[in-house]
This record gives sequence, structure tokens and C-alpha cells, in this order.
Amino acid sequence: MHLGRVLPACISDTNLLRSKSAFAHLPVGFGQLEGDSMKTQTLKGFRDFLPKEALKRQWLRGKISGVFELWGYDPLETPTLEPLELFAGQIGEDEKLFFKFKDPGGRDVALRYDQTVPAARVVGQYAQQIPMPFKRYQIQPAFRAENPQKGRYREFLQCDADIFGLESPLADAEIIALSLDIYKKIGFPRAVARINDRQLLTSLPYEAIVAIDKIKKIGEEGVIREMEKKGISAGDAKRYLATVGDLRPNETITSILEYLKTYGFDESWYVFDPTIARSFSYSTGPIWEIEIPGFTGGSVLGGERFDKLIETIAGVKIPGTGFGLGFDRTLEAAEQFNLIPEIPTAAFVLVTVFSDDALSRSVAITKKLRDAMINTELYTDAGAKLDKQLKYADKKGIPYVIIQGPEEVAKGVVKLKDMKSQKQEELTIDQIIKKLTNVIMF
Repeated sequence: MHLGRVLPACISDTNLLRSKSAFAHLPVGFGQLEGDSMKTQTLKGFRDFLPKEALKRQWLRGKISGVFELWGYDPLETPTLEPLELFAGQIGEDEKLFFKFKDPGGRDVALRYDQTVPAARVVGQYAQQIPMPFKRYQIQPAFRAENPQKGRYREFLQCDADIFGLESPLADAEIIALSLDIYKKIGFPRAVARINDRQLLTSLPYEAIVAIDKIKKIGEEGVIREMEKKGISAGDAKRYLATVGDLRPNETITSILEYLKTYGFDESWYVFDPTIARSFSYSTGPIWEIEIPGFTGGSVLGGERFDKLIETIAGVKIPGTGFGLGFDRTLEAAEQFNLIPEIPTAAFVLVTVFSDDALSRSVAITKKLRDAMINTELYTDAGAKLDKQLKYADKKGIPYVIIQGPEEVAKGVVKLKDMKSQKQEELTIDQIIKKLTNVIMF
């Protein structure tokens, strides 16, 4: 759910918007349409991800979805476009960031702002078909009309998980434990869940809650000024801030902390933090954010209970709790902690083609390797010289190359070349499959 519930927009590790100078080495006229120039820039706030970056993202996405399913959560997908009225009145003061327009039928529509609201719509719509409690995860892009700048984009990936149908704090405790376990399994030495309860903030007006939610960014004086801008007197602003400072864990928070301890998380992985406020208007109970100690990019995940959301959307009273994980921010943190393996390309081995006559043998070798679940690329220019094929593998970062010329054919073997060490050995295809499978596993 809810990177909206986490961040104003996700943070990317790399801005891949390309400049004209990036194409300076290409032949004159390359990439141009006759009589006009092809536009080579993305729209402001949108990004391309070339293979090296896309593979990193794929690795992280696989890690996250793997933990979701390990915990028994099932995937859900919703449309990119929803009726504008679905989001209206649910988000709070950031509704100005909706990508909204009229469709060809004249209906007011909006691009997916977050995933919590559409998921709530799904649960309300299919309430009689979905077994309760319903545990779902969702990984799809969201769209915000942000002012594009470093760390703020108009399209970004959200990773959400929710439990629908349970009012018990046990559901909140599990979903918080799941959020911590994701960071543990990615490999971070420590993550910290900062937990509060919106029920402790019921004496504060919503405008004060929105301001207090920014306290880590702007400090106490900044929060007071923010409240004053919203029409709250300086005296009341200071009183609201003092009220927050005096808060202590209630029974719900105490039971969540006890669950996390029972599950096996060290006490350094979670803490009661009364300054966590969460500015979403649909928050009703436990709220939390996760930070990575040593990472300066801010919180990486945020969540809350939202017991009234489905009722306001579909008229069905079904409670819910869950979180939105900041994918790009988590990726940036994983890179800072050197947790992402070097993945220059999806291919693990390149099968060369010695000559036109040898193509059928190369195809047969490629198929055997793929049947053994080894990522294999076949060089698809039979007329290319072997040196060119080896340079291609080196530039792309493919770890191994297979060569079979007339001498190897006569011996019934192929050459396996390690592109890093430049060592070569003659092996049968079955021996190569065994060797590469062992390398992949370890």
C-alpha cells in the first residue's frame, strides 16, 4: 500500500535521463527521422532504466516478493486508471498531486496515486468472494504530479502488503514483523521500526498531525511555524507538541512490541516513537515507519491501520492494516550497504557461432544449456568473426563463453572460456552443465 503513506515520492539511486552528449559518438543522422529529429528525452519526472539498473531493480523486487510469499501473502493487481472520485477525500492535503484528467468518455479519472485505496476498492467489490482475513501484496507503479527534482519523480514503484478483515492488534504486529523481515532478508545489519498509534493523537487537530509528521525534517521550531501557517496559534502549537512529547505506549503498542520480541527481533529493531504521526487522513490506529541506521535518505517504509477506508469507498465495514515500501529508497540503501550482487547482464554464458556451417551445432548447445535452466545467449550473427563475439561478451559482462570449432567437434568437446580469468578448458556439454550449475548455486 502506500508509498504515499511512506514518502512524497520514491527516491532513485540513479537518474537515467539521458543528455544529448551521450549520443555524441554515434554516426551523424543516427536516431533521426527523415525531415525531423527524434525526441530522445523522457518526460520530466519519468525515467528509463537500462539493463544494468533494471537488473538491480529486478533483483530487489524478487527479494521483496519472495518474502511476501514466504509469509503467505498473495499477489494483487489493480488498474493504472481509476475513477477520480475513488481517491478524492481519502489522501489529505496531497490531493493536489493527483494526475487527473477526463477520459474520451468525459469521465473524471486519475492515475494510480497509491495502492491502498484501489486495494480497498477491490476488497469492498469482491467482499463475498475473498476469504477473510485477506493477506495481499502488490508491486505496481504509482503516479504523483510532483515538481521533479532529485529524489522526487512522477512515476515510481510501490511495494505494498496488507491484512484485511482483522481488528486485532495481532494483525498490526504481524504486518510490522513482515516489514522488518524484508530488510533482514535483504541483508541489512539492522532496521528500526518506529511505532506509534493514531489513537494517542485523537486530541490533536488533523492540521497539527500533518505538521508533526514533518518533525524529523524541519525540527520542533519548524513544526510550530507549520502549524501557525495552518491557522493554529503559537500557544496551541507548543501545547500540541508538548502533548506528543508526553505520550506513552498504550495497550495496543505494548502488545505489538511484545509480539516483535516473541518473534525473535532484537529490541534494537523496534521502538515506540510518539513523533510518528502519518499525514494520511485514513489512518486510524497503529502507525509506523522503518529506518535503516546509517542510511541518510530517510525512512524506507511506512504503514498504518485504516479501519474506515473500505466503508467510505464501498459501504462495507472491513478493517485493514498494512504498509507501503519505498522501492527506490530501499534500492539506494542496499547499494550503500553493498548488498546488491554484481549483475551486468541476465546471460550467464554466450554460445558463439564458429561459422555458418556450425550454426545448427551452436543452436543445439544453446538449447541443452537452457533446458538445464542456465541463462544462455546465442550470438545471432553467424558471419561475425570469433574475436568480435568475444569482445561482445566482454563488453556485456557475460561470465562464460562456449566455443566449438572443427577441432573441438572432432574431439566431441567444446571450449569453455572464463571471461574474467581468460582461462579455457575442453569439456563435454554435460560436464559444462554440471560445472556451471555448481557455479550458479554457489
